[in-house]
Amino acid sequence: MIMPIKASESGKITHNLSPGSVISAGDLLASLELKDPSKVKKIETFSGKLDIEETPLEMDPKKAVMNILAGFNMDPETVAQKAMDSVADSSEAAELLTEVLNEFYRVESLFEDQIEDEAVRALTKANAENLDVVIAENTAHRQLKSRGALVSAMIRQLDVFADRFGQEIPSEVVAALQQVASLKNKGCGEIVLAAEEKVRMAKIPAFEVRLADLRNKLADSETDLIELSRSSTLSAGVDLLTNLLGDEDAAIRASAMEVYTRRVYRTYEITDISVGDEDGRLSCSFSFQFADVPLKDRITRQGFFSVIQDASNYAKELPAILNSFGSKLSGDSSKDGPTNVLQIGALSGDISVEDLEKAHADNKDKLNMVGVRTVTATLTKGKKDPLYYSFPQCSGFKEDPLRRGMRPTFHHLLELGRLEDNFNLERIPAMGRNAQIYVGTEKNARRNAAQVVFLRAISHTPGLTTFSGARRALLQGLDELERAQSNSLVGAQSSSRIYLHSLPEQSDASPEEIAKEFDEVIDKLKSKLARRLTKLRVDEIETKVRVTSTDEEGNPVVVPVRLVASSMEGEWLKTTAYVDRPDPVTGVTRERCVIGQGAEEVCELMSYDSSNAIQTKRAIARRVGSTYAYDYLGLLEVSLVEEWEKYVSSLSGPDTPAIPTNIFEAEELLEGEDGELVTGKREIGTNKVGMVAWKITMKTPEYPEGREVVVIANDVTVGAGSFGVEEDEIFFKASEFARENKIPRVYIACNSGARIGLVDDLKPKFNIKFIDEASPSKGFEYLYLDDATYKALPEGCVNVRECPEGWEITDIIGTNEGIGVENLQGSGKIAGETSRAYDEIFTLSYVTGRSVGIGAYLVRLGQRIIQKNEGPMLLTGYGALNKLLGREVYNSNDQLGGPQVMYPNGCSHEIVQDDQEGVSSILQWLSFVPKTTDAITPVRESTDPVNREVAWRPTPTPYDPRNMLTGADGKLGFFDEGSFKEYLGGWGKSVVIGRGRLGGIPMGAITVETRLVEKIIPADPADPNSREAVMPQAGQVLFPDSSYKTAQALNDFNNEGLPVMIFANWRGFSGGSRDMSGEILKFGSMIVDALREYKHPIYIYFPPYGELRGGSWVVVDPTINEDKMTMFSDPDARGGILEPAGIVEIKFRLADQLKAMHRIDPQLKMLDAELESTDDTDTAAQEAIKDQISAREDLLKPVYLQAATTFADLHDKTGRMKAKGVIKEAVPWAQSREYFFYLAKRRIAQDNYVSQLTAADPSLNAKSALEILRSMCSADWDDNKAVLEYYSSNDATISAKISEVKLASIKAQIEQLQKSLAE
Repeated sequence: MIMPIKASESGKITHNLSPGSVISAGDLLASLELKDPSKVKKIETFSGKLDIEETPLEMDPKKAVMNILAGFNMDPETVAQKAMDSVADSSEAAELLTEVLNEFYRVESLFEDQIEDEAVRALTKANAENLDVVIAENTAHRQLKSRGALVSAMIRQLDVFADRFGQEIPSEVVAALQQVASLKNKGCGEIVLAAEEKVRMAKIPAFEVRLADLRNKLADSETDLIELSRSSTLSAGVDLLTNLLGDEDAAIRASAMEVYTRRVYRTYEITDISVGDEDGRLSCSFSFQFADVPLKDRITRQGFFSVIQDASNYAKELPAILNSFGSKLSGDSSKDGPTNVLQIGALSGDISVEDLEKAHADNKDKLNMVGVRTVTATLTKGKKDPLYYSFPQCSGFKEDPLRRGMRPTFHHLLELGRLEDNFNLERIPAMGRNAQIYVGTEKNARRNAAQVVFLRAISHTPGLTTFSGARRALLQGLDELERAQSNSLVGAQSSSRIYLHSLPEQSDASPEEIAKEFDEVIDKLKSKLARRLTKLRVDEIETKVRVTSTDEEGNPVVVPVRLVASSMEGEWLKTTAYVDRPDPVTGVTRERCVIGQGAEEVCELMSYDSSNAIQTKRAIARRVGSTYAYDYLGLLEVSLVEEWEKYVSSLSGPDTPAIPTNIFEAEELLEGEDGELVTGKREIGTNKVGMVAWKITMKTPEYPEGREVVVIANDVTVGAGSFGVEEDEIFFKASEFARENKIPRVYIACNSGARIGLVDDLKPKFNIKFIDEASPSKGFEYLYLDDATYKALPEGCVNVRECPEGWEITDIIGTNEGIGVENLQGSGKIAGETSRAYDEIFTLSYVTGRSVGIGAYLVRLGQRIIQKNEGPMLLTGYGALNKLLGREVYNSNDQLGGPQVMYPNGCSHEIVQDDQEGVSSILQWLSFVPKTTDAITPVRESTDPVNREVAWRPTPTPYDPRNMLTGADGKLGFFDEGSFKEYLGGWGKSVVIGRGRLGGIPMGAITVETRLVEKIIPADPADPNSREAVMPQAGQVLFPDSSYKTAQALNDFNNEGLPVMIFANWRGFSGGSRDMSGEILKFGSMIVDALREYKHPIYIYFPPYGELRGGSWVVVDPTINEDKMTMFSDPDARGGILEPAGIVEIKFRLADQLKAMHRIDPQLKMLDAELESTDDTDTAAQEAIKDQISAREDLLKPVYLQAATTFADLHDKTGRMKAKGVIKEAVPWAQSREYFFYLAKRRIAQDNYVSQLTAADPSLNAKSALEILRSMCSADWDDNKAVLEYYSSNDATISAKISEVKLASIKAQIEQLQKSLAE
């Protein structure tokens, strides 16, 4: 490109870049030194002072709040404080808070659960007359950070609401908070968490009420303190007990101390406990052992809990407390190391951590002398939760920040020590009192450290190993993780691990039985909760339960059983069960031993490993918005189980099938030594090629014996999922394998297009021949290699020619495959293979993450596409396009190929929200498809009776055609209840296409939209002058897009082996100039092509009040493909060339209507007679009669126009269509379901016999084969049900006839050959 740049003044030009340089927007190409600088006035920086009077800006605080919410920049914290200070009473404060929260929610809800472009488009459509509203809403949303800071500051004001106004938070504020808490936008995360916390606090009974209730329980003489300490309802009251340690009643104090101690040490065996006063301090001395250690190995540990009045006296009281503790001990307390625990509670006051640490340091020797392992300081805070500080001996009695806020045993119960070995942990708020959430980053990671969200929780509720109990606990855990996603510390690609420790002991099952039950429970949970598990990226679920048993000597012991469902080794949430072996001194699990199948001696050390190769690959896949390729196998299995459960639950009766065993099996397709694909297995994550493929065998409701599917997937963790030569070969061979076996092929696309590369070995070796060595900016002549370097290179690595410096490089070839044009050649190869595959077998693509270049073409060539909501299909990324355009035009790849582009243009058939939904949609689509291309249509048992009437009936006025298929308002439609699914819903909206079942028979469906729809053509961001265009499309009319959609659907149905129901209701094609230039003729003709090539039954049916006219009749007339197409009509439907009103305008005009009037109307007949009898000379009389005739005609015109229209309409009714043979039968809508079921089932069997006959004797065509069947059939040939029964009961006879025909054909061929040889 040559672009002249002209200067208006002369001077000396100095080039900054040499010819051939690559330039970007903003680069300095050259500078001009003016011959006469005085001709140009330079711009200088103003250094003076502007003469503008400073005016203080006073603004009403409430107005300032609303300005920030509208998107203006102000200090949110200051504004919030001033606004709340300005309110006079609680009512005014509640009104302000409610208004702020509602306004924030109103704006953010407009952008919730959709891409920003779609939200703006919806706003524009809703406010077409006032675009200022759109700008205002968008401006506010763009300032989410400052608006969020304001709302957070306002929510914090609720902390002092009760103290300031003397009442609890008003209900209207709580309702507004609940609305805000429902927002899902990541940017609102901190606000959502704060709102949830305030809502939760508002629902808790008042502190005084809860405290009084707990005190009454302790005061009740019938209360069993041991049972109370084990109660599952005490969870929220454990910390509340600390407020009763200073109660005026000594008995209450003692009971509170005992219940608290027993509760905190619930998992231990407390062998002795005593509560009393020690020097005026309430104290508790107790002995305890680890209950999960055999009795002979147990060590008795001592605990001491003492309460002081004021925290400020901690240092002063500590020596006396230690003396009291020491007096309770006997023997050498440190012989087993530090094993004892000390807890000191303060009823009031404050003390800093530094002062606590100093007190411990001053008494360190005494602490060691009494064998203290951990000191816990508890500061009671009245209405607020008490503060806990833990000081372990291993850190010199300095505080462990990780344990802050935890009761003494919590750290041990949650096994946090295991996490600290390999992860740096940061705790984030959790909603539940017995749950903790930590964000962990690997300690030894070099860069991009993997982030893991750890949820650790304890449960006091029994039944955690049952399905209901496990589901309840897991749901609570997932809720916590869901909230954690809102925290700014949690990354979008972080994985999650869940740990649940069930404290109640189980006595009704052995570890082996629990392990077996856990395996079944996890399978169910995976199918029920798969979507949330994948969304929250849960890689491990670990449950620890406590089983009562006996040791070798018959003594009671608790056996800790660890149940793990983990994806760490590759397989998604694979279950394993272990028995823990804890250390007798520390209680920490030293090793865990596998349960079952004689593997009890297979033990391993306990640790929380950092990310292995598989976890790293998962993190990479998640970073691009996808799932690791091998994890799709787990998702497929889970979705298959879910599909079976839905199917079985829909049936009833004693013959309801059970879910088969081994319903899913995957064998990887691997390259053998000869380069051909063979089935096998390899360790997950060891593949070196970024393309993987499997042959999957699934037992589905349609094929309980099993069906095979080839699944091909990009592995985005290898070369970013790019297509190199090796990837192309795997894809090609796997697709070819599917075609050869005539089985469906599913492609999971997540890639970055054709692989690009350079010969990296040459980068440090080449030299540059500059034009002027002293001035490199003048450019260079060529690249070269010196002689020694060139000779050291492998032969054929470069093409060169000799030059003075050595060897000039003319071509770089390299020795490695897959860095350039060879990848493009491979891309062409797999593009051609995919095109062939679509013609020969069922192909389906799922786009997740992204699909670029050849990846985008492959999914389109496979035609059927399911697209993830955040999975764009691209030819070029938005960054490269912006660079090409020289400005920031596009801000995301979704603008180029996201669902908002690909769904309305007909590339994507279906949009899903996540990978689990995508996999479920794959299985649902496969359920309509035969297991091989030559198999008959699969039939699924249905509980929806085929002989029921179709209750929902179309109306003469416009209606939603989907209701005709699915039903509405409690009235069932044509297809089996719940079986219809629409596809391509965003494109060609004047036609609705989908797949449904009729009595279990899968069918394609095409029906017609009767209402006005809109086609939206978006504006192009690259063209400032372009505008979004909204084009209305009338109902019952074929437009270019809907014509193409109809043809495309027919092609898809044909390759899927589906019979088709076309509910024809078209008045014709749109023939305006816009649509003629939009190629309506071309796309309308494609419908004929698709019907002519269709190989399966097609039923065209006119629904009630439907009509088929003109060109739209022509393109679906059964004579296009008489062997496969049949036409039917409801008695209330119509068919003809033009509509009655149009026919009347041409064939029953006013003159004909007037003739009918004069022929029929008595008055006109009388007037005609009078006029006839009037003397020709009596003009006045004739004129008078003519005036009467004209008046009478004017009076009758509306009625006779209506009569003429009815007359024309009677020509279009079903009776005439049947009489003329253009339709086969008049089928009432109410009975259409039963009629077409038996017809479809008959045709499936009949077409199967016909194909066998034509295969047996090639000289037969479909008609002659059908005549053979007709001659054999003893039933009424026009009775579909009777013929079907004949086929069912005489299958052996028909098969024998086919064999007979085959034998006769072979004999005829032999005779023909013999005759030919004789000649």
